[in-house]
Amino acid sequence: METLFWQRLDELIKTQKLVIDRPKNTRHPRWPEMIFPLDYGYLDGTVAQDGGGIDVWAGSDPERGLKGIMVTLDTKKKDSEIKLLIGCTEEETRIIEKFHNGHFQSGILVRRPA
Repeated sequence: METLFWQRLDELIKTQKLVIDRPKNTRHPRWPEMIFPLDYGYLDGTVAQDGGGIDVWAGSDPERGLKGIMVTLDTKKKDSEIKLLIGCTEEETRIIEKFHNGHFQSGILVRRPA
């Protein structure tokens, strides 16, 4: 069943357009103290818990494969979501983990099995 989960995420990534609405080093529109360390966006045509598209971190790995997901808890918004890590290097993954475990968030990385 775990393999099927990752395959279905791969299918979403292949069939839905990736929209980067918060490029690397830009500030969050509501919380300017938050600066996005990597490109951040969503998969168009999908719906997440907050009503927007499924969130995505886009890294610099040219293979652009799905490396894992961050399961996050945001105490300011009082919600929990997943964020897909697409094309993220090990260094970028560490940066994302640090980002989601600061400010008013906590996150757990779920790595895709090799």
